[in-house]
Amino acid sequence: MRMRASEAAAGIGGRLVGDDVAFDGASFDSRSVRPGQLFVPIVAERDGHDFIDSALDAGAVAHMTSRSGSEHGERTAIEVADTARALMDLAGFARGRSSAEVVGVTGSVGKTSTKDLVAAACASSRRTAANERSFNNEQGLPITVLDAPSDAEVLVVEMGMRGFGEIARLCEVARPTIGVVTTVGHSHTERVGGIEGVARAKRELVEALPRTGTAVLNADDDRVAAMASATDADVVTFGHHGDVRIVDLELDDLARARFGVETPWGAAEVALVVSGAHMALNAAAAIAVAGTLGIDLTAASGGLAHASLSPMRMQIVELDSGAVVVDDAYNANPTSMAAALDALVAMRARRHVAVLGEMGELDDPGAGHRDVARRAEALGVEVLAVGTDLYGVRPSDDPVAALGGLGEGDVVLVKASRAAGLERVVRALVDGVT
Repeated sequence: MRMRASEAAAGIGGRLVGDDVAFDGASFDSRSVRPGQLFVPIVAERDGHDFIDSALDAGAVAHMTSRSGSEHGERTAIEVADTARALMDLAGFARGRSSAEVVGVTGSVGKTSTKDLVAAACASSRRTAANERSFNNEQGLPITVLDAPSDAEVLVVEMGMRGFGEIARLCEVARPTIGVVTTVGHSHTERVGGIEGVARAKRELVEALPRTGTAVLNADDDRVAAMASATDADVVTFGHHGDVRIVDLELDDLARARFGVETPWGAAEVALVVSGAHMALNAAAAIAVAGTLGIDLTAASGGLAHASLSPMRMQIVELDSGAVVVDDAYNANPTSMAAALDALVAMRARRHVAVLGEMGELDDPGAGHRDVARRAEALGVEVLAVGTDLYGVRPSDDPVAALGGLGEGDVVLVKASRAAGLERVVRALVDGVT
């Protein structure tokens, strides 16, 4: 979103230093600054102020600072008390200047994939912007708002949760008019006291919707469906039950879903290029959003047919040997593990293997990992653990070697919480490294 530095400073109570320039979007990472942006240094483990010169050299035309006095020559600066708070305030100011419909998406499982699918469905007919990757926290979401084109008609923002109040704060900035809740599962339970705490934290999105807005809720998840009582907004449900209903679901050899949807706005056929029956649920949420916005369902389903997901989400990689690797290494919790294992065994193969790492931030890690191990055993999936013995099998120091020779008919799922970094296993398999 384009604005002048003087407007930004006035909008957030900052002080303009230097020339009044126009900037287009913002970044808090000096390595990815684009020419013409505002650089916002965040003080965390490293002080972003140390990288202002690098950002300016990369093309930033202005920067924020919480340090008084010019340290960067005659370059334009906006002085503020706290750059992290000012970033949120600036995004809120920009949101007030936008006429876009804002779609907030949250849930324990599938929020990034659902965000991608909602954006694809809406982009079939409307100028649509969405957050990159998983920019879903108090730094990523405001950057998404600020980077949205001024003429965007739909802005899709993912909202993450690691504790109470976080989604509420994000809603204060983004002011969603449509709120999508995918699932309530065992994710970040350590931080909120169990699954009921997860439901309470996710409900903050629904509670923040205006009376004129719409809550899009998963009818197949009782905790999500119950959130309808937390809002005066309209409610549209989706799932195998609900207002937007999945019918005649079929999976191909790579577990890619083809199905019909019956909705208040008519019926449509959907065919996805991503794997997993659970992706049909995410696509139904996207159809519900599209219908709520008045987008033609045939156009929306056409957008879904070409939708690709953010990296490391059920990403299919075919090896030269003919084996298939399912890269779902971005994150994991017991609920998403169950969905990924179900998708794995739905793929036609002679051997199904799951390379699994630790799932973090669980209130009962032992039980969570044991449940996944039992499900894998019941499904006939061979488990190869990396970096943890919580699955009840001895972890492997060299998972690629432990897999042995892979060939046609072998399918390998790679999944763990982000901290495990199991994308390295995918890279090694693709590169043929042992």
